[in-house]
Amino acid sequence: MNPYAGMRRANRYLAEILTIFSQADYEVVVRMTCGTGDARRFVREKCADMDLIVCAGGDGTFNETISGMLEAGCDVPVGYIPCGSTNDFANSLKLSSNILQAARDIVEGAPVSYDVGKFGDSYFSYVASFGAFTKASYSTPQNIKNALGHTAYILEGIQELSQLKPTHVRIQMENAVIEDDFLFGAVSNSTSVAGVLTLSKDKVDMSDGKLEIMLVKAPKDLTEVADLIAALQKQTYNCAAMTFLSTESVKVKVSSNMDWTLDGERQAGVSEVDVTCVHRGVQVIRPC
Repeated sequence: MNPYAGMRRANRYLAEILTIFSQADYEVVVRMTCGTGDARRFVREKCADMDLIVCAGGDGTFNETISGMLEAGCDVPVGYIPCGSTNDFANSLKLSSNILQAARDIVEGAPVSYDVGKFGDSYFSYVASFGAFTKASYSTPQNIKNALGHTAYILEGIQELSQLKPTHVRIQMENAVIEDDFLFGAVSNSTSVAGVLTLSKDKVDMSDGKLEIMLVKAPKDLTEVADLIAALQKQTYNCAAMTFLSTESVKVKVSSNMDWTLDGERQAGVSEVDVTCVHRGVQVIRPC
């Protein structure tokens, strides 16, 4: 459990959360995270001894939880109590935003297997992204996130846009190569990306062994700006400024000083990285 996630709401319900699992005959071991990497280390060391791993926090806490499990080679079901500022992955799975209901859903639900992205030696549950709105997810101060929630990302992202310049990127896939200057790019496995974009369920299957790639070029004129806005609103993604496709793996070459985010947390820039899909790499408890 991340005691600083979101508005720290989960802190007020910890005893009730534990009671829900105790009443279901679980012997509960509790670990409060004290810093970056803590959840990852704890899960990696302890997951083999557990029947169920539950994390309470935001997208970053969930990322560390599944990263620790994959690094340990465990296939233990994961329950997620979303209580962060954005909760993109939880929104994609339609997990309850009510903390106690989310706990009950874990006890009463069933595991479903989902794909996981692998970014070099790291993992992401729903997105690896660069460019617009990317820095906002990790640079917005925690107290501002707590006070404004999702709105904090939008406000920070708007400020970021005024300073943003396109980045030259080369994308190499199984049967295609794309090279251009882009304002935003994402490799994702989610219907909600960067807390800003929503993808159609018809275009995203989170268990199909493929990741989705979205690339947005800088609009050349007002017509392309209007086309881009319309494409995002209609979820068609077929305008001149945007590329959207699915792939099992991709090699990305960019400027070495361009940072990424993995599930909302900063990932230091690399000049070349392989991004692949770990097919059905994690079991997440869903409501029945």
